[in-house]
Amino acid sequence: MKQTLQDNTEIFERMPVRRAVHTMALPTIISQLIVLIYNMADTFYIGRTNNPYMVAGASLILPIFNISLSISGLAGIGGGALISRLLGEKRQDEVRKVYSFCIYLGIAVAALFSAAVLIFMKPLMYQLGAGEDTYRYASSYAFFVIVCGGIPTVLSNILSTLLRSVGESKKAGFGITMGGLINIALDPLFMFVFLPDGKEIMGAGAATCLSNCIACAYFILVLFRMRKTTVLRLCPPAALPTKKSIGEIFFVGIPSSIATLLFDLDYVVIDRLMSGYTDIALAAVGIVLKAERLPLNVGIGICQGMMPIIAYNYSAGNHRRMNETRRYAMKLGLACALGSVLLYEIFAGPIMRIFIQDAQTVALGTTFLRIRVLATPRMFLSFFHVYLFNGFGKGAYALFLGVTRWLGFNIPMLFALNGLVGMYGIVWSQFAADILTVILSFAVYRHYNRKTFLNYSSQT
Repeated sequence: MKQTLQDNTEIFERMPVRRAVHTMALPTIISQLIVLIYNMADTFYIGRTNNPYMVAGASLILPIFNISLSISGLAGIGGGALISRLLGEKRQDEVRKVYSFCIYLGIAVAALFSAAVLIFMKPLMYQLGAGEDTYRYASSYAFFVIVCGGIPTVLSNILSTLLRSVGESKKAGFGITMGGLINIALDPLFMFVFLPDGKEIMGAGAATCLSNCIACAYFILVLFRMRKTTVLRLCPPAALPTKKSIGEIFFVGIPSSIATLLFDLDYVVIDRLMSGYTDIALAAVGIVLKAERLPLNVGIGICQGMMPIIAYNYSAGNHRRMNETRRYAMKLGLACALGSVLLYEIFAGPIMRIFIQDAQTVALGTTFLRIRVLATPRMFLSFFHVYLFNGFGKGAYALFLGVTRWLGFNIPMLFALNGLVGMYGIVWSQFAADILTVILSFAVYRHYNRKTFLNYSSQT
C-alpha cells in the first residue's frame, strides 16, 4: 500500500519522539555513512597503487567536491526546511511551488559551477596546492567527479533532502545508499579492469560519476511513481512560489551553503598549509580528513533527521514536542561522538593501513587521526545548533554561527598554531577552535530561546 502525505504526519505529530527521530535519522545516517564509505573507497583503491602522489591528487579534490555539495544545501536545506514548516501550516499548494523552484535552482547553479571548474581547472588545482606530480591526477579526477558528474550529484542530494522534508526518509536514504554501493562496486572495475595502469584515478572518477547518475535516475523515478500521493510534484518554471517563500529559501539556504563552503575552505587551508611540508604529510592528512568524517557524518545524519521534525512542530506551534526532539537528538549525537573517540584512539593505526601501506604515511596519519578525533563531540554540537536554527528558519543565526566558527575561530587558529607549533599545530587547530565555537553556540541558543520562547519556558 502506498504511503500518503497523511500517513507521514504521524512522524511529525504523534509518533513517540525517540521513535520519530530514529525513523527519520537512521536511513539518513546509513546513507551518510555509505556516501563517506564510497568517498573513502576511492582513496582506498587509489591507495592500493602505493602512489602517494595519486592519493594526494584525489585528496585535493575533496574540498571542491564538497563545495559542489554545498550547492545542494542552497536549494535542499533552504527548500526542505521551508517545506516542513509549510506542511506544519497546512499550505500544500505552496509546497509544490517551493519544491519545483528548488529543483530548477539546483540544476542551474550546478551547471554554472561545473562549467567554472572546467574553464579554470589549471589555476584552481595549483591554488589548492597541487605540484607537478599531483596536478595530472587531481585534474583527471575533478573532470569526471565535478565537471561531468556535477548536476546529477547536486540533484540527487537536493531530491533526497526534499523527500526527507515530507517524512520520506527511507526513500531518501535508500537512493543515496544505492548510489554509494554502486560506486563501491564499480571502482575496482573501472580502475583495475577497464583502464590501463597509471589511469586508476581516472577510473575512480568515472565510477563516481556513473553511480551518481544512477542515483539521480532513481530519485526521478521514485518521485514520478509517487506523483499521485505526494505534494512533491513538479510545476512549470513560471509557477513561482511567493516572494516571501523565495526569500526564506535563500535566507536559510545561503547560510547553509556558506557554512559548507567555509567548512571546505578549512580543508583547503589545511591542505595548503600541509603541502608546505611534504607530499607524505599531505597524503596522510588527506586520509585523516576522510576518516574523521565517519563519526561526523553520523552526527550530520542525526541533525538532518531531526530538522524536519523541528521545523514542522516549530511552525505548528507544538514547542513541547519540538524541544523533546531537540534534547533527544543532542544526547544521541553526543553518545555517538564519544564512542567514536574511543574507537579511533584504539584503532587509528589499522584504519590508516586500510587506505595505504606506505610506512611513513601510516605513522604520520595515525598520530594525526588520534589528535583530530578528539574534537568530534564539539564538532557535532557546532553542526547541531546550525541545523537547529535552519529548522526554525532563522538563517541569520545559522549564518552568524557558521561564519564565526570558520572565519573567527577555525581558520585563524590554523594559521596561528601552524606558525607557533608547525605541522602538528595544523592538526590540533580543530580541537582548540571548537572549544570557543561550542561556548558561542550555547550562548546564542540561550539568547534566542529567552527572546522567542519566553512564553513556553515551562516546556523547555
